[in-house]
Amino acid sequence: METNTDRSRLARPATAVAPTLLGGLFSHDDGVSRVTVRITEVEAYLGADDPGSHAFRGQTPRNSSMFGAPGHLYVYFTYGMHYCANVVCGEPGQPTGLLLRAGEIVEGHETARARRKSPRLDLDLARGPARLAQALGLDRTLDGADLFAGPLSLTLPGTPVDQAAFSSGPRVGVAGAGGSTAYPWRYWLTDDPTVSRYRAAKPRAARTVNG
Repeated sequence: METNTDRSRLARPATAVAPTLLGGLFSHDDGVSRVTVRITEVEAYLGADDPGSHAFRGQTPRNSSMFGAPGHLYVYFTYGMHYCANVVCGEPGQPTGLLLRAGEIVEGHETARARRKSPRLDLDLARGPARLAQALGLDRTLDGADLFAGPLSLTLPGTPVDQAAFSSGPRVGVAGAGGSTAYPWRYWLTDDPTVSRYRAAKPRAARTVNG
């Protein structure tokens, strides 16, 4: 159930919100089954101040959810085959969000395995943003959905993880002005086995990869 604090904790730039999502629970109940993931890795994107963001050049029909109120979902389709999901943060009109990069399935394992076509290890069910979205059954029909109104739900940890329990560093595969190391906005639970493998951006012209 939403409290006033839940949404207000998201009404800040994504870099400030990121550590508070680690260890939180994200659920999707499609009326047939419910899958829940414990969030272990996120990446922050800051809109007009971030060449790696889909919102860097302004609002479009594709990224309009990023410009809405905090506590909603932005879902995009990439590489012609994958969906990725972002928690919208900040104030309306100031697009900033967190890509859900990885997590641990803690509820609905059978459904997640079926959606992911039975990966070899359960640790891989939501290890990576496309895998996480697939395991949760997220697609563009849920773009703009309220995370506190169902069928999705986001439960933030009552107490954020201790600073010593998480790490931060360059985002995965993101190019931009100054290179990937200029934006150390990936946050993850240190040594958690579900965290995705780091992959640096290839040296080429900048391109946007996220919201």
